[in-house]
Amino acid sequence: MKTKQSIGVNALVEHLLRSGDLEHEFIGPHHAHDGIRAHQKIQKSRPDNYLPEVSISHMIETESMELIISGRIDGLFSDTEGVTIEEIKTTTRPLDRIISTENPLHWGQLKTYGYLYAIENNLEHIGTQLTYYQIETGEVRELRQTFSMATLKRFFQDLVNRYLKWAEAISKLNRIRDESILRLEFPFKTYRSGQRRMAEGVYRAIKNNRQLIIQAATGIGKTIGVIFPAVKAMVDGFTEKIFYLTARSTGKAAAETTLGALRKNGLKIKSITLTAKDKICFRPQSACSGNECEYAKGFYDRLGSGLEEIFQQDDFTRGVVERNAMKYRLCPFEYSLELALWTDCIICDYNYAFDPRVSLKRFFQVKTNRYTFMIDEAHNLVERSREMYSSEIRKQALLDTRRFLRHDLPTVYKDMTRVNSWLIKARKKCQAAGNVLVEKEAPDDLYPLLRNFLFSAGKWLSLNVKTDYRQGLLELYHEVMGFLRIAAGYNESYATCLETVKNDLRLKLFCIDPSGHLKEAMKRSKASLFFSATMTPLNYFHKIFGCSETVQQIVIPSPFPSDNFCLLISESISTLYRERHRTKDDVVTDILAMVKQKQGNYLLFFPSYQYMAMIHSLFLSRQPEVKTIIQASGMDKRERDDFLSMFVHENHETLVGFAVMGGVFGEGIDLIGDRLSGVVIVGVGLPGISPEREMIRKYFAKQNRSGFEYAYLYPGINRVLQAAGRVIRSENDRGIALLVDQRFSTFPYRKLLHREWNPIRIKEPGQIATAVKRFWGKR
Repeated sequence: MKTKQSIGVNALVEHLLRSGDLEHEFIGPHHAHDGIRAHQKIQKSRPDNYLPEVSISHMIETESMELIISGRIDGLFSDTEGVTIEEIKTTTRPLDRIISTENPLHWGQLKTYGYLYAIENNLEHIGTQLTYYQIETGEVRELRQTFSMATLKRFFQDLVNRYLKWAEAISKLNRIRDESILRLEFPFKTYRSGQRRMAEGVYRAIKNNRQLIIQAATGIGKTIGVIFPAVKAMVDGFTEKIFYLTARSTGKAAAETTLGALRKNGLKIKSITLTAKDKICFRPQSACSGNECEYAKGFYDRLGSGLEEIFQQDDFTRGVVERNAMKYRLCPFEYSLELALWTDCIICDYNYAFDPRVSLKRFFQVKTNRYTFMIDEAHNLVERSREMYSSEIRKQALLDTRRFLRHDLPTVYKDMTRVNSWLIKARKKCQAAGNVLVEKEAPDDLYPLLRNFLFSAGKWLSLNVKTDYRQGLLELYHEVMGFLRIAAGYNESYATCLETVKNDLRLKLFCIDPSGHLKEAMKRSKASLFFSATMTPLNYFHKIFGCSETVQQIVIPSPFPSDNFCLLISESISTLYRERHRTKDDVVTDILAMVKQKQGNYLLFFPSYQYMAMIHSLFLSRQPEVKTIIQASGMDKRERDDFLSMFVHENHETLVGFAVMGGVFGEGIDLIGDRLSGVVIVGVGLPGISPEREMIRKYFAKQNRSGFEYAYLYPGINRVLQAAGRVIRSENDRGIALLVDQRFSTFPYRKLLHREWNPIRIKEPGQIATAVKRFWGKR
């Protein structure tokens, strides 16, 4: 059976004829719209014998493949002298700098269109016209060439032969992949309890183009439970590419490990882990230009060799990408994006699928409905999506850039001054309201001022003149552009928040309810799978994710013996903010009652750094001989690894770690066996009161009368559940979780705890010691 493949003319030409440097010269956002208008303007100006937007298609057949090449010619002249096809391009460059043979991509498109049209219409020769439209001036330059059919045939056959070599190599890899998937068996002897049900649900969701929400207890094996059936769905033709979307590096590592286990079982699949540009860049201080960076210079001349070599492997981790990029002197970030086009599974951050500012447009501009989204630790998507669909500008950032421009760029300076004047008025209004002001109305009268700044700044930036202040202006430009992009989607689910700190003003368009945006983003996939150990209650996440009414929900309890986990609730202590100083001694007493009963490793979780520091200080004063470590704000990867490395097997002394709920140690870490004996969770994890939180509360109170729950209770309880989930990570783990706060014993909180936990209610510290001794005494 022959492989069928389709490719557009532009993609074909770009894949084969790109050459030279990787350039990220500035092109303003208005140019995309101007490009469309320029096409329409030129097409309307043509004579009656002109036909715009002519579709063309042609099939190439080989022994193993049917390749369909298609596209749309911008315009076609037809008269007694013959046929001329036109390709229209917009540019910001002066037209007198463009020479007739300069751009091989533009002429390559024209020649390809020329051949396809000529062969379809039995022409011996055909005219071609490359029309350049200068965005700023409206000037037009027309470059013409006439080609014989013989010349076009040689060009086209060379093009197609080169592409077929690549396409057939990819097709062969896909056949090898499919054969390996057909033979692939589950990599473990048996499924854990509930794991097969989860896998079957995932397969059905992909097959039937559905959304699926899975809450599966910690340790059940969620990653293999979703990836294995998705891979099986791929060979059955139900999905073309898997996007494994995660919020943390630990999530990426889990996906890589899982694919590695499947490869050991015989799977042949290409996967890539995308790393943020600022983390993987070899030359972060240089512009992405051949003039400044050796990894951008000649990028496309070496890309083919870099792709060919790396495709001898299957697992394109960050390290693999970096090594190959260094070997072939390629920008590692752009190299990884090129690789992603040809891989089966892309492991990346949420924002590559959902964030309107950085999503992978090369995949999502054309709706194929062939992708599967797997959203790992999906409880994190709620707050992350609010960030993605919100935007802010700061007055001080504007002034920091403006001060360099008075003499060199007076027009830009004046436009920035008008924006600053608006912000000064807004600041006075905000200060009069007590330094925080929330409004439901959008700042519509600011938008024209920002657009004027974009126009004048963009006009200068497009000249790509190197100056000391260019980078600062470019960064501000992108901030304003992102702000206006978010402003375009401002609706009743938004609020405008103004906040003053000294002379600075922060103006934020805050997305209260991201469900509409997420619903739209999920249209880029044929199936979206949300999974986490903590999505309580499910209906809350269903609504916030913007899922359809037909979304399926699966809840899978822990597969491990319930006797292995002991949950204690200390219900006599208040950790309300106003009570914390009064009850701090009681909190430390409860902690000591737990950790002194058994030598081991313990993690304590607190709702804030300040509260954690207060309890840590008191703990040391009362028990100085116990070894402690404490989480610091902004720890880098090495510091985080050092923290976790302290939790060792068979520790000969007790170790007590202090950490913050919802932080890097509150989820996504595996301290298996006796590396963790228990956790203490102090407080119910509610987010602190803030203008944004109060906006959420008021909005949902009006929407569904669940304002407090959506703004505070549900986010808080999921932090608690995640922290408690650190204890049992495998079938042999045993451990204790102590919840310290009287609110845990009340119905609104108690009903959200996992049903299988069966908590023991504690009224005084002596009961903690007794319960802990009893638990560890069991065998």
